[in-house]
Amino acid sequence: MEPRTMSLLAQITRGDSVVARAFRGAGLTIFGFGWGQMMRLASNLILTRLLFPEAFGLMALITVFLMGLNMFSDVGVAPAILQSKRGDERNFLDTAWTIQVIRGALLWLAACVLAWPVALIYDVPELAYMLPVAALTLLIKGFLTTRYFEANRHLRLGRITAIDMITQAVGLVAAIVLAFALQSVWALILSGIISGLVEVLIYERFLPGPRNRFRWEKRAARELISFGKWIFLSTVAGFVISQADKLLIGKYLPLEQFGVYNIGYFLASFPLLLGGVLVNRLLIPIYREWPPAKSRENFLKLRKMRMIVTGALMAMIAALGLAGVPLVGFLYDPRYAAAGAITVMIAMMQIPLLIALTYDQAALAAGDSRRFFVLAATKAVLIVAGLWIGLETAGLLGAIIGQGAAMVLAYPVVVWLSKHMEAWDPLHDAVFAFLGLLVIWVCYRANQPYLASLAESGTVS
Repeated sequence: MEPRTMSLLAQITRGDSVVARAFRGAGLTIFGFGWGQMMRLASNLILTRLLFPEAFGLMALITVFLMGLNMFSDVGVAPAILQSKRGDERNFLDTAWTIQVIRGALLWLAACVLAWPVALIYDVPELAYMLPVAALTLLIKGFLTTRYFEANRHLRLGRITAIDMITQAVGLVAAIVLAFALQSVWALILSGIISGLVEVLIYERFLPGPRNRFRWEKRAARELISFGKWIFLSTVAGFVISQADKLLIGKYLPLEQFGVYNIGYFLASFPLLLGGVLVNRLLIPIYREWPPAKSRENFLKLRKMRMIVTGALMAMIAALGLAGVPLVGFLYDPRYAAAGAITVMIAMMQIPLLIALTYDQAALAAGDSRRFFVLAATKAVLIVAGLWIGLETAGLLGAIIGQGAAMVLAYPVVVWLSKHMEAWDPLHDAVFAFLGLLVIWVCYRANQPYLASLAESGTVS
């Protein structure tokens, strides 16, 4: 290998520049994500054979409820630590941790109060006692150390990735053992609690730095609350964006069919989940170090990064769109066969969201949580409208198409936000809009009979 190449590799693997840390962070994030998806897939394949489709439908409802509580109360502790000038100060970090612990306790109490009404709404009596137990994970994770966010702030992701991998492995083993023993949805609920407890304990033990203590500094609290009020509203909208399909389709379909939908969603969501992990872990620190408004050089660096990320994720979506039906047939038993067409449709409809994926973090990096909220709220309103209109006019297929249409309609607001931060890249968007249309056409042609069957049935059959 040439000395120049060796020198470049040494800078990336051992250097402390933003580029070196970003490269290492991206590599570790992708590796950790790959491990996590392997664990999820292994869990999914094993548990679908040990449990029944209704169990996955029921767990999906529980998960949606817990995510709703979590996101409806998010005060932005993580992004505040990532972007604040005080993000390394003890008083600021301990105040943020104190807020986080109080929030976790209030979330668990809220779950106890709301469990019975939720059970009535969905006509599933078991939810009345399952939800408070499952919500213990929210109480436990309130104690997660801020050293996690400090490491992320400085793109030092080695130990975070290793601990995440251990936690996921523990969760998988716990779920399988409990599924053998209990043969019920309680296996999924209890394994989630075990996984959350292990995560908090390992991060506390193995991340370097002083432990968090209860503290309330008024100046830090004011900054956190001022920044967090828009994050709170944004995460309410984010919950609608990510979970509206589960809420509406879960009410529309029987639990067994809803479980099949979730298998299709589980497979199709891999690329966007990876993109979300990369964006959340890397982009705020990168935008903070390379603000695109500062220089043309910074803008071009971001363009190169954006092209690489979007191109890789687009290739993954294309692969899932082409292989969704045979993949489901290979991995699952005939009860889940309809998930193949669902995987294809969801993969295709995620392309508009993928193109705009890397823009919204520019606002958070600049401390502008208000514009971030405006974009999130617009997406939420359009998603709900797209789902409702789609369900009423064409059943499940219409609901999936409605979600893709909503992201297309939200694009002008994406442009508005990114232009204000001087981050908008029309070349990137035009290139991948063309490639995205090509991917959709190819996937549609390859899977036309299966998609036609889904359209005729109106629901999962």
